[in-house]
Parts: sequence; structure tokens; C-alpha cells
Amino acid sequence: MHAENGIPADQLTADWRKSSTSNPSGSCVEVAALPDGTVAVRNSRHPAGPALIYTRAEVSAFLTGAKKGEFDDLSVMTR
Repeated sequence: MHAENGIPADQLTADWRKSSTSNPSGSCVEVAALPDGTVAVRNSRHPAGPALIYTRAEVSAFLTGAKKGEFDDLSVMTR
């Protein structure tokens, strides 16, 4: 199955996971590796809502930037 951006997340066969540091009230995103090698992202508060689908290269680029602190200004803790 080829998943497109906006597909209802509950239509994906996926093992969703979230960070161990996620907000206990459910304010977090969840990610899942899909069989075709892409990565799905969904809002944990709306598990049947739309999922965004990214290539591994896109995820890698984002994570590299995050590890370098390029998005720290978006954090609640830095405001």
C-alpha cells in the first residue's frame, strides 16, 4: 500500500511510537515506519486523524537539524 499525505492514520498498518519524554496529557506526535520504507507522523490526540508521510531522507534531514539545535527556537522551553 502506498500512503499519501493526509491518509487517515488508522488506515495504516503501523506500530506507532512516541518519545519517552512526551507530555503525559497526550500532547505529542507519534511516528511509525511503514512497509514501503517511508515514515508516518500523526498527532497522538487524534490517532485516526491525518498522517503525514515522509521519506527516510526527509526524516534524516529533519533529525540532523534538530540535533544541531536548528529548531530550538520553536520549543516551549525556549520562549
